Amino acid sequence: MRVSLAHGASAGMAGVFVAAIALAWAPPVLADDAADSAVTWSVTPASAAGPDGRRVMQVELDPGQRVTEHLAVKNFSEREATFALSAADGYYTDTGRFTMLPADRASTDAGTWITVEPTVTLAPNETRVVSFEIAVPPNATPGDHAAGVSASVRSTSAGADGTRVGVDSRVGFRVSTRVTGQLAPSVGVGEVRAEYTPSWNLFAPGSIAYAYTVENTGNTALAVSDAAEASTTERGVLLPGESRDVRSEPQPAWPLFVLTKDVTVDAAVPDSTLAAAPVTRSVTVWAVPWVHLAAAVGVALIVAAVASGRRRSRQRLDDLVARAREEGRREAVEVS
Repeated sequence: MRVSLAHGASAGMAGVFVAAIALAWAPPVLADDAADSAVTWSVTPASAAGPDGRRVMQVELDPGQRVTEHLAVKNFSEREATFALSAADGYYTDTGRFTMLPADRASTDAGTWITVEPTVTLAPNETRVVSFEIAVPPNATPGDHAAGVSASVRSTSAGADGTRVGVDSRVGFRVSTRVTGQLAPSVGVGEVRAEYTPSWNLFAPGSIAYAYTVENTGNTALAVSDAAEASTTERGVLLPGESRDVRSEPQPAWPLFVLTKDVTVDAAVPDSTLAAAPVTRSVTVWAVPWVHLAAAVGVALIVAAVASGRRRSRQRLDDLVARAREEGRREAVEVS
């Protein structure tokens, strides 16, 4: 059996959510609508002795294994406060931010593996270390499973009509559990779609943007990036089973009637040498140079008009010369 605790995380795997990253501060919360009751707090990974500087808790466990971990809650307020502690499945949003399921959605994965006491009451400026247990089911599938542990405070506010609304504000950190077994990173990429936007400036290129859906079809977390020509763009982290719609920023492209672009999607396991096989998709889009064609037609019409005008002028001149010659012959006949 193995247990590994990571003292830090890469940018792609940072998992503190809801509030400021460094200390997991919560925004000021007014309890019972009293301005002097503002509550601020943090919750971080810890050892039994206290906060240990980690922002993310990463453990590696065998199926059926249990381990005791710790978190630290600090009450920065000037009054006593009670915080609700909870765990839930974690996921990445479309913007790449890690969060956990809200209280009204039931967890089905790693969030159900964590057991933590329901509440903790802290005196002003007190820090408390709380233990919690991670218990991996015997039939857990190998690979990465994400959850979040949070501390929350409920506040109430009065609306314009006098109704009172309760709001849960929470902060927490990510708990990533890797279940031992065969790791199989894999990424799936849907059809790539492209759109060309012409430029109205004859001497400037238009732009092309592409879009596709990427899915983590393996059993590990994946940091996804794509490359089109010489440009590489990071697309964030996907957990197993997650998918994300990706749209590129517009890139310069000249209208050459038909443009073909190859998009290569790479996916690597964060903090590991493992990677999924890259996937390349080709996309073709019409890029008709309408502005250039219109300009060419306009120039052709101008040239044709100028040429026609010159022909008419030359014809009039030839007619005048012929008429003068005819009149000259007539005058010569009359004199003779």
